[in-house]
Amino acid sequence: MAGNDWINSYLEAILDVGPGLDDAKSSLLLRERGRFSPTRYFVDNVIGFDETDLHRSWVKAQATRSPQERNTRLENMCWRIWNLARQKKQLESEEANRAAKRRMEREKGRRLAVADMSEDLSEGEKGETVGDVSAHGESHKGRLPRMSSIDAMEAWANQQKGKKLYIVLISLHGLIRGENMELGRDSDTGGQVKYVVELARALASMPGVYRVDLLTRQVACPEVDSSYGEPIEMLCSHNPDDMTDEIGESSGAYIIRIPFGPREKYIDKELLWPHIPEFVDGALSHVIQMSKVLGEQLNSGHPVWPVAIHGHYADAGDSAARLSGALNVPMLFTGHSLGRDKLEQLLRQGRLTKDEINATYKIMRRIEAEESSLDSSEVVITSTRQEIDEQWRLYDGFDPVLEKKLRARIRRNVSCYGRFMPRMVVIPPGMEFNHIVPHDGDMDSETEGGEEHQPSPDPPIWTEIMRFFTNPRKPMILALARPDPKKNLTTLVKAFGECRPLRELANLTLIMGNRDNIDEMSSTSASMLLSIIKMIDKYDLYGQVAYPKHHKQSEVPDIYRLAAKTKGVFINPAFIEPFGLTLIEAAAHGLPMVATKNGGPVDIHRVLDNGLLIDPHDQQSIADALLKLVADKQLWAKCRANGLRNIHLFSWKEHCKTYLSRIASCKPRHPGWLKNDNDDDDDENSESDSPSDSLRDMQDISLNLKFSIGSEDQKNKLENVVLSHSKNVVKNLQKTVSGDKTEQQKFPAIRRRTHVFVIAIDADDIGSLFENVQKIFEAVENEKNDGSIGFILATSLQMAQIHLFLVSNGVNPSVFDAFICNSGADLYYSSSHSEDNPFVFDLYYHSHIEYRWGGEGLRKTLVKWASSIVDKTAANKNEEHVVTEDEEVSTNYCYAFNIHKPGLVPPVKELRKLMRIQALRCHVIYCQNGKKINVIPVSASRSQALRYLYLRWGMDLSKVVVFVGESGDTDYEGFLGGVHKSVVLKGIGGGTTNQLHANRVYPLSDVIPTESTNIIHTPEEFSPADIRASLGKLGVLKA
Repeated sequence: MAGNDWINSYLEAILDVGPGLDDAKSSLLLRERGRFSPTRYFVDNVIGFDETDLHRSWVKAQATRSPQERNTRLENMCWRIWNLARQKKQLESEEANRAAKRRMEREKGRRLAVADMSEDLSEGEKGETVGDVSAHGESHKGRLPRMSSIDAMEAWANQQKGKKLYIVLISLHGLIRGENMELGRDSDTGGQVKYVVELARALASMPGVYRVDLLTRQVACPEVDSSYGEPIEMLCSHNPDDMTDEIGESSGAYIIRIPFGPREKYIDKELLWPHIPEFVDGALSHVIQMSKVLGEQLNSGHPVWPVAIHGHYADAGDSAARLSGALNVPMLFTGHSLGRDKLEQLLRQGRLTKDEINATYKIMRRIEAEESSLDSSEVVITSTRQEIDEQWRLYDGFDPVLEKKLRARIRRNVSCYGRFMPRMVVIPPGMEFNHIVPHDGDMDSETEGGEEHQPSPDPPIWTEIMRFFTNPRKPMILALARPDPKKNLTTLVKAFGECRPLRELANLTLIMGNRDNIDEMSSTSASMLLSIIKMIDKYDLYGQVAYPKHHKQSEVPDIYRLAAKTKGVFINPAFIEPFGLTLIEAAAHGLPMVATKNGGPVDIHRVLDNGLLIDPHDQQSIADALLKLVADKQLWAKCRANGLRNIHLFSWKEHCKTYLSRIASCKPRHPGWLKNDNDDDDDENSESDSPSDSLRDMQDISLNLKFSIGSEDQKNKLENVVLSHSKNVVKNLQKTVSGDKTEQQKFPAIRRRTHVFVIAIDADDIGSLFENVQKIFEAVENEKNDGSIGFILATSLQMAQIHLFLVSNGVNPSVFDAFICNSGADLYYSSSHSEDNPFVFDLYYHSHIEYRWGGEGLRKTLVKWASSIVDKTAANKNEEHVVTEDEEVSTNYCYAFNIHKPGLVPPVKELRKLMRIQALRCHVIYCQNGKKINVIPVSASRSQALRYLYLRWGMDLSKVVVFVGESGDTDYEGFLGGVHKSVVLKGIGGGTTNQLHANRVYPLSDVIPTESTNIIHTPEEFSPADIRASLGKLGVLKA
């Protein structure tokens, strides 16, 4: 077996014993197992492939005639099987331990969350009554009724008129285009690609929706079609009866391809993670520009922001979380398939360790992206209830029981004390049925009529399939899936081959993607395909099984039609099927179904009632179900009729109506300083770049600034300075507004800079930080003096600490245009209007990041956690506390804690996990070399603050250079990616790696774009000249 030679080397001995062992000759271990088949045990429980893959080894082992050699092989086999059995028990034990630990953590978190909520649980918090719950577990209250008629649809459509919605969808991996989709080309270009394209089309055709953008990756390389390199592709509606009346210059659905990652290389989704920030920056630029364009067309110049940003799969979910946070608009998420579920399955198989799994699939980065998506999403859309009950409940950020309690409190208008849980909504994928005409004839029927009604020629794919069959008129059992072990096609072929009545009554057609040469396929796909071909040979199924090499996506409906014409059956025997879109497609063409009982087909069967469910592990169950439908023509006709009658419930219109109603239930959010002001007749002041508008939200730092200074005298002196500043700054700025137009453009200063240098060095102390700041200043002294370069300081420190240091060292604060403080929780600008009062506070920044901020409820939980971390070996009680709240440094949007003994504090991932389990959404950052913890809003960070500055003031991110050390705070990775450039100062922050980045959720190497030309490293002992040389290599300055 290709790629598994190590198996053959000792399976020869295992296979030598035949299908079963004689009890008299078997060992005690084997006798305890009854009539034990080592072959079947090894294959089914260890390898996972059918034993026919090992036929060659079997033949060789059978040829062994020496009794001594046979006994030696048998003894060796027994020990190996015993070892395999032990390994399996160990895996089962480890899985049970993981489940028990997860259950204990969940129950503890739930108890703590409920204890923090002051009111006792009422009857309303115990969940909805049975009468209010639908089959999908959703309450009927608040749901729009299903559209059972054209009149109902038209009535709903009339209610939507007048809305001008802009919706953004994101799907990053795979190859996406509107026509001739290459589904099955690779593992990344599958059903999700078709789903998102059709969703975009369907949404754009709905009343009230003006524009839908599907954002994906631009791929311009020789190995793929040139269409994937086109930046924009319009998606034309395939439904001539669509309901939209929104026709405008920019209306409709579009695929927008954002360039990110390697420019001339198509890469797997597992390799996209380091390039996600670059996509977010590109997507942010597109959305801002499109919002302005739509504003000019529809909204009197006021930007039309997306009503929602919808991420599909983990990579797009992570991107959507960052993009929605940067724009302050609602987020939706669809997982499609989930990382924790896949990790559990791979660990259960026991072939790979967790580290090996992560190295192959980057599974931990994927899981963290899904957790982040839960943190940021208003609504999580699933295809089935099974996805919620069995997959999402594995995540720290979602607890079905706690979610129900929180939802009950919200309905009763009772405080949840800062706790939030995304709403899980079951919306089955839709399908367009208008073009489908179910076939009512059979293979024997002939079209009657004169010459003007000549029968149309058969589609070419029919000939391609029927050439395999000796009797093509028999009913066709159709399976459509890629050759993947999860799809369970080998069990289907075995069930067909071993059931003689079924073989006599029906043919089997396997549509398993496209291939040119089996040797060129992936090892897994090639092994599965070879297994199937060998089984066809074993059971002599020639003339009864079709497995064509090629088919076009446009020919899939013709394949369904052929199966329906022969009065056949569609089967999906997958071990687990997340949804089962092919089942809906088959039903629309009049095909009854046989489907796995695990996953989405259960929900589909409940609605359509058009077939039978089977246990995918039970070969006999599969054969019996197929035989029953093929042999019983009345049952076949009933299932077909039920499917055709109920199929409209899975239409795209129905899907989109529910989808849009869920969006409507989200609280609208958009950038606060850009609200439409109907009472303001001055259009100029409403522009996003108007100085007068920008100054209206500027408040002095006395509003939110708390000081942490050593002596009381120092504190009072600095507070007096701030209070003096608060009296004059707004007055001075208003004078500026009424003055010369050129003068207006000077605030904030970053708006006039050619380049902006962001200093994000995470040093152990503020003194060493400013030593390196001085080196950077010296490197660009001329550009600094002429004003072409501006500076931003991004730090975990508080503004008062920075101000005190600047004043005490004689540094003019105005050398910095802005200050990102408290790890991204606060934003200040410098002002030259007064030397004594150099700072202006951006109040709207807080309204921009406050989404899901837990406030006082979060603070109390953090304080409890801090008090639970104690040093039991301490000499006295005063030294027991390892973590203490820093009340003087904490602000309304940053809760700060001091760490006295870093070695005793759990890693950052544990605190994040604890907060998520209790439904508290926040961004936990360990900083200052493990001496401090800052807890800020989930959508806030230093890197996100840069995107805010781009959104607010138009700071071109491609003209930004970020200076960082070799390591830093736990939000360090946010600066190593994006369209900005990064200079890594070697020798700085290297000691923080072990302190802060140990026990990470995923390796830092998984998210750093090591081959990026936008990142450059200085020498170890760098000088200002080295810094300037690095900037020269980046093309920022002349060296």
